[in-house]
Amino acid sequence: MFAQRTWGGTVRQAFPQVADIAYSVVSLGIMGTMLHNWPNSHGYWRQTDVWAYVLLVLVYLPLAVRRRAPLTVLATTAACTLCYMTLAYYHPAVVPGLGLAFYSVAARCPRRVVAKCAAGSLLVLLWGTRLAEPGIGLLSVVFVTVTVAVLWVTGDRSCRLAERGERLAVLSEQLRLEQEEKAQRAVMAERMSIARELHDVVAHHVSAISVQTGLAGYVFTSDPKTARDALETIEGSAHEAMAEMRRMLVVLREGNERAQEGAGDRSASPGLGRLDQLARRVEAAGVPVDVRITGAPFALPPGADLCVYRVIQEALTNVMKHAPTAKASVTVHYDEAAVRVRVTDDGHDTIRVGTTAGPVGHGLIGMRERAGIYGGTVTAGPGPQGGFEVALTIPVARAR
Repeated sequence: MFAQRTWGGTVRQAFPQVADIAYSVVSLGIMGTMLHNWPNSHGYWRQTDVWAYVLLVLVYLPLAVRRRAPLTVLATTAACTLCYMTLAYYHPAVVPGLGLAFYSVAARCPRRVVAKCAAGSLLVLLWGTRLAEPGIGLLSVVFVTVTVAVLWVTGDRSCRLAERGERLAVLSEQLRLEQEEKAQRAVMAERMSIARELHDVVAHHVSAISVQTGLAGYVFTSDPKTARDALETIEGSAHEAMAEMRRMLVVLREGNERAQEGAGDRSASPGLGRLDQLARRVEAAGVPVDVRITGAPFALPPGADLCVYRVIQEALTNVMKHAPTAKASVTVHYDEAAVRVRVTDDGHDTIRVGTTAGPVGHGLIGMRERAGIYGGTVTAGPGPQGGFEVALTIPVARAR
């Protein structure tokens, strides 16, 4: 297929040059034959000799390169045509050659240059009308004038069409580049979305597993029941992490619609409907969580619902990491125009991700990126009563 395309492109590029060479050679043959056989019984023109054929060759052969050097070809053709007509040879034999040379200039050069060439070509052709047969001199003048005008108009139209084609080609290339850039941005956005989802899923469950593993190891011999409960929590966290990873893989492979079909009911997907389950899992890791829902709850769009859940999940994960002895509080407030979330703790550790005392990590960046997608905002920092506070606002109008 590639070879066929290359061959086709080569043929298209070479065709104009081959056509010009064929035209110049065939025209030379036709005009030479006509010059040799045209009757001149009245002696209107000079008898054909070797110089007539030499000038005829110099008029037509340069047309083979008329596209590459139109001005040079026109100058050569016009000079030879002028000599030919001055020597009074049969003049119609050279008119087509000069006409095509002028058309090439009109189709490829600026208009001010074409105007000068039109005047020069017309003067040469008018000089040749003196050789016209008696009675048709005026008709010959009108004919060559109209011919130059028609060639000028058609050549200029061809030039404008070529320029328009070039502009369209440039616009097409710009559009292609813009589409590629949009595609790259979409790929980067998708990568960032996947990275956020992976971070939220893996970080939370791994943090819970890490805490429970340490607890199980610490009380393995002294308190087998507590160790067994910790292992059950580890098992549950691992199973839930695997389930969310499988859901993500289904989304990546088959699309969100297919993933929702395979996931069953909506309650199986992460959202505020699973907030109590999230709180119990964090409590099992040793961090008590108080969940409060205020206002009149209403169903959120799936994207906003997942965003709120992930922000709460990440905030509680940070509590487990940085203040494992603290108590956490989650407040979700529904009003007419937005959902507002506050996650606070009473920990004494002031070095948290995203504060001025610590480095900005992927967790806070992911929170802000998620909220930004839905026009929301996230703030994180020390709370007014101590500890740490994460606040999320998502503008979601209540359906009426």
